[in-house]
Amino acid sequence: MKIDILTLFPEMFSALDSSIIGRAVKNGDLEINIINIRDFAHDKHKRCDDTPYGGGAGMVMMVEPIFKAVNSVKTANSHVIYTSPRGRTLNQAIVQELAEKEHIVILCGHYEGVDERAIELCVDEEISVGDYVLTGGEIPAMIIADAVSRYVDGVVKKTSLEEESFSNGLLEYPQYTKPQVFEGLEVPAVLLSGNHQEVDKWRLEQAEKITKERRPDLLKRREEQ
Repeated sequence: MKIDILTLFPEMFSALDSSIIGRAVKNGDLEINIINIRDFAHDKHKRCDDTPYGGGAGMVMMVEPIFKAVNSVKTANSHVIYTSPRGRTLNQAIVQELAEKEHIVILCGHYEGVDERAIELCVDEEISVGDYVLTGGEIPAMIIADAVSRYVDGVVKKTSLEEESFSNGLLEYPQYTKPQVFEGLEVPAVLLSGNHQEVDKWRLEQAEKITKERRPDLLKRREEQ
């Protein structure tokens, strides 16, 4: 998979060079490119924003640099996303849907957002990472890239994907490792039994219990499917 991220602040994306994602890029399982929108500005000051027509606070990202930046990487197989509170709220089903794409382009808004014409001309869909406001689209872009990348072959073991939160409509069961006892708290005996059938049963029971307590909406959705 190829992911191109268009931003005014490319220095923010050094985090993607680390951990599992960084290793996947280094190994060639994944390609992530960070494109500076300022490189497509037409003036010597690399200006990419201006005051909004109609008045109002803040600045708006200009359509021309965005249009040029998107079209510098967009192909017939590209899926262009704009990170926006107006979009579909990201969940695991959307992540898996995006993971089927060959090429994802993520446009990061900033300031008061982008000229609406950039969305009309360039964007296939808008995606939100939650009902709250951030300073820009860079962190949402990292969230989308990280979540989607995990489903690319070679990035994460398939067995790990099958057992984590949301993969089967449930939150994940509790995990334990050494030591067996810490501050008086013991690892559940079933996990030490060696009986894999009982371990699986316990994990499912715990996952259902935690989901019922913390996200009953997930259980309802699971029952409806």
